Amino acid sequence: MRALDGVRVLDLTRALAGPYCSMMLGDYGADVVKIEIPGTGDDTRGWGPPYIGDQSAYFLSINRNKRSITLNLRNPKGRDVFMEMARTADVIVENYTPGVTARLGIDYDSVKAIKPGIIYCSISGFGQTGPYREKPAYDQVMQGLGGIMSLTGEPDGSPVKMGIALTDIGAGMMGAYGILAALYHRESSQGGEGQHIDVSMLDLQVAWLTYMGGYFFATGNNPQKVGAAHPTLVPYQAFMCQDSKYINIAVGSERLWQRFCAAMGRKDLQDDPNYAENGDRVRNRSKLVPLLQEEFLKKPTAEWVTQLEAGGVPCGPINELSDVFTDPQVLERNMLLEVAHPTLGTIKQAGIPIKYSRTEGEIRLPPPLLGEHTRELLTEMGYTEAQLKDLADSEAI
Repeated sequence: MRALDGVRVLDLTRALAGPYCSMMLGDYGADVVKIEIPGTGDDTRGWGPPYIGDQSAYFLSINRNKRSITLNLRNPKGRDVFMEMARTADVIVENYTPGVTARLGIDYDSVKAIKPGIIYCSISGFGQTGPYREKPAYDQVMQGLGGIMSLTGEPDGSPVKMGIALTDIGAGMMGAYGILAALYHRESSQGGEGQHIDVSMLDLQVAWLTYMGGYFFATGNNPQKVGAAHPTLVPYQAFMCQDSKYINIAVGSERLWQRFCAAMGRKDLQDDPNYAENGDRVRNRSKLVPLLQEEFLKKPTAEWVTQLEAGGVPCGPINELSDVFTDPQVLERNMLLEVAHPTLGTIKQAGIPIKYSRTEGEIRLPPPLLGEHTRELLTEMGYTEAQLKDLADSEAI
């Protein structure tokens, strides 16, 4: 048994936030049916290079454990098929611009009328309400609007976008979290209540501000960019080492500061009143950081990591992805997996992050080819060969 065995998800999403959400559900056993536009499918099928064979690496990374059906929702027959599928579904996930599903006649109210217990999750840039609700949303734009880019980068440099589309991925994770909470509520409530879940990429970022928001509330001042450092802890940042690679240091307490000074062979810094406590070190950041940088240039990264870890100091190298996917801890935790693909042989996938003692997740299905399971799914629903031909002839599938 897997945690979500028996849960049927209709996935109307494309690009990143929605597909990541539905992939999380599929990894833990949900039957995810990916509904795609005939002929083109999910936008990310064409996002490349790079490609693996004729498949987009981007698409392959976020669409495992799903079955693909092509369905033209603008076609009345296609819409009818969708609504029939909705009768047996537990969850619907969509990330259209607000208002689109209502125009198509597949919005929450329309589905609720035939399936009162449906859990319907909408993921969008700004949410289903508010003056920005119909604005288009891409991660690049959203990282700026939500304040994250104002906090990222070197003090005198330009704002810097995070290296992954974290607002998309974060919104997808929030969607999965919301769906699981709603499933629990439905099971524990009288009458099996369903509900609509409204996830916003902007809301996500505002919630993520946490201690940075707290800094602003406490001072009334906008936090300043500090590059790879921490705004309120010193030293808590990256330093270049002799081999031109970087090490991260996290001195988060006075006890760790004492260990750090001893491990670095610089007990004189511990006794210096300019650096005695964290507040002193923050005020004298401009003096202490260059001094430490000189020290770190005396040895390669691996030697510093070994030396500081032996001294009980939290630290680690800044790895390239080639380092990440050969790291013994990553491999031991099964965070690199291989799966058979119908046309590509074996492909690699990032692993499943949440480990269960009883209902472990697994990759059961590779990312699907466009419409790969159309016939299979409709046959499961009882469609005859004549009906399938009619749907194809009318371009509903």
